[in-house]
Amino acid sequence: MALAAFGIFVLGLVALVAGARMLVQGASALAAGAGISPLVIGLTVVAFGTSAPELAVSVGAAAGGRPDLAFGNVVGSNIFNTLFILGVSALIVPLAVSRQLVRFDVPLMIALSLALYALAFDGRLGPAEGALLASGLVLYIGWSYRLGRRESGSPAGPAGPRGARHAALQLALIALGLGALVLGARWLVGAAVDFARLLGVSELVIGLTIVAAGTSLPEAATSVMAAVRGERDLAVGNVVGSNIFNILGVLGLSAVVAPGGIEVAAAALHFDLPVMLAAALACLPVFFTGLQIARWEGLLFFAYFLAYTGYAILAAAEHDAQEPFGAVMLWFVLPLTTVTLVLLALRALRRRAQPVG
Repeated sequence: MALAAFGIFVLGLVALVAGARMLVQGASALAAGAGISPLVIGLTVVAFGTSAPELAVSVGAAAGGRPDLAFGNVVGSNIFNTLFILGVSALIVPLAVSRQLVRFDVPLMIALSLALYALAFDGRLGPAEGALLASGLVLYIGWSYRLGRRESGSPAGPAGPRGARHAALQLALIALGLGALVLGARWLVGAAVDFARLLGVSELVIGLTIVAAGTSLPEAATSVMAAVRGERDLAVGNVVGSNIFNILGVLGLSAVVAPGGIEVAAAALHFDLPVMLAAALACLPVFFTGLQIARWEGLLFFAYFLAYTGYAILAAAEHDAQEPFGAVMLWFVLPLTTVTLVLLALRALRRRAQPVG
């Protein structure tokens, strides 16, 4: 039983990664043909494409009456994206951050994390709240498209039969990618439920850890490869855009299709959501310090990911150290780090404001 569940889980991951790759390739080619700038393609098309596994898994789980798995996948993926992917990418090479990210996209990610916490505070995300989040995604895509066309200033791709054939080929690639995503999500969710039963842990914990890390593999591969190749802005934009898509699109649609909305477990409300919010808040002061994520900041993010994973393991094992460990992280380590990063950001801003010479 365990071996069969593991095999299905691996097959699901392979299908998700392959489907996301086909989806990103087709969508990126279509967007480039429409004259959208590379930065906006990274923030929207690539970021949304690499988040397609989260969408397929969470919507499928929500429609199947497994809201803990759907919610845990989104929160866990955002934590994984910010702490692990940015941390590892910055350890490879310091990551450059564009001013647009600092001025608009990162503040939007923080605002959406706060909004999600406020909406989930009563223990439920209803269909109306899900529709509100999903409509926000439409507005974000529209704004990004207008900005991308204005910044690139390039005309759309070739018209006529050649352009039509190119578009048809990319649409076929997108369709194949979506099919692989749906199939992979079905396998992954089924295997994750089997894991939860075999290990005797909640579906929330499985969603926050195994499923979240698995569905975030496309983001991890994209950002790490972008960092290695020197495309450092894309590495950051992919993570920020994915987090925005996860909250607005994935969780929004999941709450719409879930019967009666999504119940938010008390454990997620009291620990996991605050960790996700703290990770988002930490990005802004980090990005302010020289418009880059330095290696020591990447190491800090990675260390927090290891600490969070340790807490998840303690929670799954129902260990006695779970409560004191979580309390120290939530009420001492996270606030102290946030204050330190804010002070560093203020010092950097003061240095910039001082007249030269």
